[in-house]
Order: sequence, then C-alpha cells, then structure tokens
Amino acid sequence: MPRRVRSLAAAAAWVDEAGLAVVYSSVDLVLPSLWEAVGGPDADWAIRDEHGKAVDFSPEFSKLWRWKDELPEQKLACSGRHLGRDAASLVAKRMLAPLYALTGRPGRADDFRDLALDPLERETAEAILENGPCSGPEVRRLVPGEKRKVDAAIKRLQRTLVLTNAGVVQQDAGWPAIKNDLFARRWRGELKGLPAPDEARRALAAQTLRTAGEVSAADLAAVLRWRRGEATATLEELTELGGAREREEDGIRLWSG
Repeated sequence: MPRRVRSLAAAAAWVDEAGLAVVYSSVDLVLPSLWEAVGGPDADWAIRDEHGKAVDFSPEFSKLWRWKDELPEQKLACSGRHLGRDAASLVAKRMLAPLYALTGRPGRADDFRDLALDPLERETAEAILENGPCSGPEVRRLVPGEKRKVDAAIKRLQRTLVLTNAGVVQQDAGWPAIKNDLFARRWRGELKGLPAPDEARRALAAQTLRTAGEVSAADLAAVLRWRRGEATATLEELTELGGAREREEDGIRLWSG
C-alpha cells in the first residue's frame, strides 16, 4: 500500500512525482488525487455524529483543505482549473513549461493581450496585472460586474492559463477566498525556454501515461482538453519513438508507458 502523505512537504513531493493530478478524486479523469494520497481510498471527509450527520472535517480532509491552498501560495506546485473540464487540478513545476507552451503565448505577464478575450475577461486580467494577486471579491471591487459573471470569467481565464491560484485571503465571514495571479507572472521562472509544441505534447502525454499506467486517446484528451484526434496522433508518435506501448481490448486502443 502506498505511503500516505502526512505533511505539506510530502504533498509537494507527491505532486512533483505525479506531474499532473487532481485535488479530489474524479471519475472523469485518469489522474491520481491528492485527497486519496492523504486520506486513503476509503477515507471520509467528515467526522459524523451517531446519526451519521457531518459535524466537522475529518483530520485528513482538514490537512487537504489547507495544503491545496498552501501548495500554490508557497509556489510548491501549481493549482487551478487547468486540467480536465473543470477539475481542481495540481501541476508539478517541471510540467508547467510544456503545459504553457501549447497556449502559443511567449510567457510574459501581459501576453493575455494577444488573446480574443471578452470585455469582462480582459478587464479582470488587466486589473490583476495592475494590482497583483486578487481574490474574487477584490476583483469585483476593481471590475464592476455581477458575482456570477466575474466568477465565470475567472474560471475561463484559469482554463486558458491566463490566471492561476496564488493562495487564499481570509474574509470577515465565510470561507477564505482564493487569490488569482497571472499564470505567466507567478510561474515566470518555470516558463523560460518553452519547448516546441510537438515536444510539449509528447512530454504531457508521456507524463500522463507514467501517472495513469494505461490510457485511451479519450482519456488523454479529457485530461488535457485536446481533440481526440490530437491525442491519438501524439500517442502514436510516442509509440513510434519507443516511449509507449499499444494494445487493443474490445476494439479500444490503449497505450501504456
């Protein structure tokens, strides 16, 4: 049985080894979850009373709740809505360059200006460029707009690697609010010398194979938000280069590292 993650340093090492991961287990993605590494496969997120009602976070989930924010805040790992459809994901620092290379942007803090953003997305990115990392409530003070629309704009900007998590800020009431920073500014040290797109795709596919063990083209496409044809072509290329093995099961092509 794999050793449980019991400290922030161990969580950072776990993310570095996984390369690409999620915070919470996801049936839609073949990636490992930090939650399972912390709590185990059958862990309960809650402490429950005699009637089964949740009364508090379990000790394991309390650790995860802190570490998912402390990892990006201390720049131990990247965190955000960067993988899958909308998963809370974790990316090792060594995988940031290939991930960002596929945006086609050079890795400058203001390179979002080259994108066709809608007005609210552009105003949000510009506000964070000028003011530094901002929480959602801080963005809404700088960029007038409905909470729902501003929050949706932030999510879209995370999906396109314009924004990323930068820790949290405590609020007078309620949960702490996630701070967002410009991806290219927060991780500028890791984005020097971006690889060519083909090299980046192979690196991301190879890491997914190592982490997941075996994947289909659909699995890889779901993790990296690629078209299935693009995922298939990359896996075929890896196979030709000796970096993957292919087999077929029930008519489905599967690749392993």
